[in-house]
Amino acid sequence: MIQNYLKIAFRSIARHKFFAAIKIISLAIGLSASFVIGLMVYYDLTFDKFHPKGESIHRITTEFTTPEGKFYNPGVTVALGIDIKEGLPGVEVVAPVFLAYPLHVRNAKTKKLYKKPEYVVYADQGYFDLFEYRWLAGSTDKILENPNELVLSENRARKYFPGKTLNDIVGRTLVYQDTIPVTVTAIVANFEERSDLVFEEFISLKTADNADMTNLLEYSGWGSTSSASQLFVGIAGNVNAAATQSELDKISKAHEDPETKAFGQSRKFYLQPLTDMHFDPNYNTFDFSSSRASMSVLISLGFIAFFLLLLGSINFINLNTAQATQRAKEIGIRKTLGSSKKQLVIQFLGETFLLTLLAAVLSLFLSFSLLRIFSDFLPQGLSFELFSDPWVIAFIIVLLLLVTFLSGFYPGLVLSHFKPVSVLKNQILTGGDKSSLRKYLTVFQFVIAQIFIIGTLLVGKQLHFLMTQDMGIQTEALANIQTPQHDESIEKRIRFMNEIKEQPLVNEASLSGHPPASFSSNSSHVTYFDKEKEINTSLLFLYGDKNYLDLYDIELLAGRNHLNDTIRELIINETYLKLLGFKTPQDALGKMIKMNDESYPIVGVMEDFNQRSLKSGIEPMAFAGDWYRERFVRFNRVHFSLRAGQSENWPQTIAQIEKVWNEIYPDADFQVNFMSDIVERFYRQERRTTTLLRWATGLSIIISCLGLLGLVVYTTERRTKEIGIRKVLGATLMQLNMLLCKDFLILVGIAFVIAAPIAWYGMNQWLEAFAYKTNMSWWVFLLSGMGMGIISLIIMSIRTIAKANANPVKSLRTE
Repeated sequence: MIQNYLKIAFRSIARHKFFAAIKIISLAIGLSASFVIGLMVYYDLTFDKFHPKGESIHRITTEFTTPEGKFYNPGVTVALGIDIKEGLPGVEVVAPVFLAYPLHVRNAKTKKLYKKPEYVVYADQGYFDLFEYRWLAGSTDKILENPNELVLSENRARKYFPGKTLNDIVGRTLVYQDTIPVTVTAIVANFEERSDLVFEEFISLKTADNADMTNLLEYSGWGSTSSASQLFVGIAGNVNAAATQSELDKISKAHEDPETKAFGQSRKFYLQPLTDMHFDPNYNTFDFSSSRASMSVLISLGFIAFFLLLLGSINFINLNTAQATQRAKEIGIRKTLGSSKKQLVIQFLGETFLLTLLAAVLSLFLSFSLLRIFSDFLPQGLSFELFSDPWVIAFIIVLLLLVTFLSGFYPGLVLSHFKPVSVLKNQILTGGDKSSLRKYLTVFQFVIAQIFIIGTLLVGKQLHFLMTQDMGIQTEALANIQTPQHDESIEKRIRFMNEIKEQPLVNEASLSGHPPASFSSNSSHVTYFDKEKEINTSLLFLYGDKNYLDLYDIELLAGRNHLNDTIRELIINETYLKLLGFKTPQDALGKMIKMNDESYPIVGVMEDFNQRSLKSGIEPMAFAGDWYRERFVRFNRVHFSLRAGQSENWPQTIAQIEKVWNEIYPDADFQVNFMSDIVERFYRQERRTTTLLRWATGLSIIISCLGLLGLVVYTTERRTKEIGIRKVLGATLMQLNMLLCKDFLILVGIAFVIAAPIAWYGMNQWLEAFAYKTNMSWWVFLLSGMGMGIISLIIMSIRTIAKANANPVKSLRTE
C-alpha cells in the first residue's frame, strides 16, 4: 500500500513539475527561515540549563530608583555579601565573585608574558559549592581557602603551561601584575554546554586583600555599588524564593541612606534566577564581547519564521485546491474501486509529506547560506553543526509533520469529498467556497508581504534619520585613544598629547575624559539653592581641558571656558539651565551648585548636544576639569582631529602615533577609537533590524509571487479557449492582459488596505522607543502599495501575455 502511494505521488509530481517546483521552493524558503530562527531560539534558551542546582541558584542584583527613572546594576555592595554570609533565612550557599582585569600575567618559570587575560575572578569555596565543575587535577578540599591560591580551567592551564600534563601544572606559579604570585592548586574542565559563566581563572578571595588588581574590598560600606562586585546565592530547596526576596527587602530598608532618600532615591536588591540571566535586558552577562540575547527579539524572530512558513503552506493549499479538477477523475475512479475517504486523505498527506521532505532537503542548503550571510549577527557558538543536536533533529521532524498536516489535510479533505458519479460525468463544480478560500489566502499572503515592505521602508527611513541627524557635536575626522588605566602619570599623558599634536595631519588635540557622546557616563547628585526653592537632581559630568569644547565644536552660549584644567568651575548645558528655571544663559552665570558639601560656580553655558543615541533625550550635564588630580586623574584619553580632506593618508598618521605610544607605553595595547564608529555603534541594533526585515520582506515577496504565479498559470490554462474566442472577436493584447490580471490586482489592493493600518500601528509603537523619530510619511505607504502592485502585475503579465499571444486557432481546434 505504501509503495503504491509513493508511486502515485512521484507520478503526480512528475506530471505537474511546474506546480511541484513552486510548492517545494515556497516551502523550502519558509522551512529554511524556520530552521535558522529555531536554531537561534534553541541556542539562547539552552544557556545554563545543565547545572544540577540550577533552580536554586540566583544572582543578587541592584535596582536604583531616582526622579529621572530606574537604573540597574548587576553588582551589589560588598557589605551585602558580608551581611548575608552572617546568616539569611533560606540561603544555604553564598558565593561572592569579584571581576578582575589584570594588565598581564607571567609564567614564573618561563617568564613568558600574557597580556590582558580575560575572565579572571576572585572567588572562594562557595562558588564551587554552587556550580559543579569536573575536577581534572589537584585537591578538591578547602578550595581557594588561603591567600595566593589559583584554580585554572583546562583551556587556560594548557595556554599558560604548554606541553605540561595537568597534574604537573598543579603547584606551579603565575605572577599577576608583576607583584601577585599565586600557586595553581587545582584544574577544572571547561563547561561543555552553553553557559554565561565564562570564567577561566579563579583567584582566592583572600588574595584580594594584598592585590592591586581590584580595590573593591576597600569599599565595604553600604554606599558603594560596582558591577564588578557580584553575588550568587543558593536557596534551600524547601524555601520559596519570595520569602528570601522579602528578607532582602528588609535589608534594603535597614540600610537606606537618609541623604539619598532626601533626593527621592531608593535602592533595592533583587533575586535574579540563573535561568533569567541570559535574557534579562537590564543586566549584563560576563561575556561582554557577545551580543545580548533578547526574549522580545526571539519572539519577533519566531513570528517572522511562522509567517514565512505559513506563506509557503498557503501556496500548497491554494495550488492543490486549484488543481482539484485535474485530479477529479482519478479520485472518482479510486472511490469507485473501493477507496475510502480516510485512504484518500492519507494518500494526499503522503504526497504532501514527500514534497515537504524534498523542500526540507533544499532548505538545509539554504539554511547553510543564511547562517553564513548572518554570521556577523550570530553568536560565535551558533553554527551549522548545531543541526546534529538531537533536540534540533526532533524539532525538525515535528515541524515537517506539522507542515505536512497544515498543507495537505484540507486539500486532501476537499478532493476526497468529490462524488464519483458527478466526477465521471464531468459535472463537478470547482468554484464556490474553494475559490473564495483561495482568494482569502492570497489576500493574507499579500497582507504579510505588504506589512514587511512598509516596515522595512520605515525602519530604513528612521535609521537614515538617526544617522544624518545633527547631534550637536563634530563627529567626522575625530578620534581618541585611551591611555592605560594602571599608569596615571599625567606627565606621560601630556607628553603623548604633545607628540600627537606634532603630526602633520593632526589639527587639534585635547587631553580629556570620555567623548561627549559615548556608552560611558559619570553622574553625581547636585543641589541648586535660590531664595525660593531647592532643586535636587542627578547631573552628568563631562571632563576635559580647555581645548575640548573647540575640538568637538561645542558652542558657548554665555560665559567663558575654564581658566585652567584643574580649576573647580562648571559649564552647564541648556537642558540643565531650563531645569533650574533660568530664562536666559546669562542668568545662570555666577550661580553656585552644591555637590558633596562643596559649592562650585557656573561660569558658562554650552549648547545642548546628544550624549548618547537619539533613542534617548538630552540629559542635564556639566563640563568640568580635572578636579581630583592630586588623588586620581580624570583625563585618561587623548582626543584629536584629523584633516578631513586627506583620509587616504590617515593610516600613516595613525602608524606614527602608534610608534610614539610604544615608546611611552610599551606594555599596553594601542587602540584608536573614531567618533564616527561610536555613533554607528549606537544604532547597531537598528541596522540588524533593517537587515532582518529586508530579508523577511524579500522572502515573503518571493513566496507570495510564486503562489500568485501558480494561480495565474492555472487560471490562464482554464481560460485558454475563452482567450482564443476573445482574440478572434478582436480583443487587444492589453485588454486580454487586464482581463486576466484584474481579479488578482483587486486582491493585492484589498491586501494593501488591510496591511496599511496594521503596519502603521506596529511601526508607531516601535518608534515610541525613540526620543527623536522620523515622520510616518504617506509616501512610504503609497510606495509600498504601488511597488507590490507593479511586482504582482509583472509576475502575472509574464504568463498572461504569453498566453494571449498564442495562436487562437490551436486553442479552438477541438471545438
